[in-house]
Amino acid sequence: MAFRKKADFILTEKPDILIVPECEHPDKLKFKEGTPIPTDVVWYGTNKNKGLGVFSYSTYKLSLLDIHNPELKMILPIAVTGGKIDFILFAIWAYNPQDKNFNYIGQIWKAINYYESILKNENSVLAGDFNSNIIWDKLHRKSNHSMVVEKLESLNIFSTYHTHLKLLPGAEKHPTYFMYRHQSRPYHLDYCFASLTFINKLKKVEIGTYEEWSKHSDHNPVIVTFKF
Repeated sequence: MAFRKKADFILTEKPDILIVPECEHPDKLKFKEGTPIPTDVVWYGTNKNKGLGVFSYSTYKLSLLDIHNPELKMILPIAVTGGKIDFILFAIWAYNPQDKNFNYIGQIWKAINYYESILKNENSVLAGDFNSNIIWDKLHRKSNHSMVVEKLESLNIFSTYHTHLKLLPGAEKHPTYFMYRHQSRPYHLDYCFASLTFINKLKKVEIGTYEEWSKHSDHNPVIVTFKF
């Protein structure tokens, strides 16, 4: 929320592309003087105070694909062009309370099946707030976190965090979310999955710390660096 007030903090990381769930509409983004201005923006949502924003701070151009399924509201297939590599970015905020049987991880399960032909044939990155972890598998009978991970791996798409740190799902050492901003309630809910083309160029994965980020958000940033 209120990205316009927080942009300076994340932009010290100098991202090429930035995914911001719970982001206000671009019309409301009145940045402070001196704050870098994005070179391109894709925003989607029905509430101008709380949508999904994707920002380029580089030569990359962003374009929401016509095949976007509006029923999968906050999973956006975006063509990314104009940089060192063209690819499809699936920007994710896994949240759809209208789809009660497939809210949260169920949205991603539906999306990877709906967009499977793209995921098979295009360089792809899926990144954002998945609102999920393997620890809740038993709560979701029709789809769960393990099913999503296995399906993506069958398409040669892998978690950058788990690949880089050589960890299994559920064994995460770095929380990305603190419920109600309480340090005693940590979870790992935010991810970046990528095709082998990206995995082979993976340089670094960093997670922001509670001490640095809790005053700005209940989530910590996931910062993934590829070297092309």
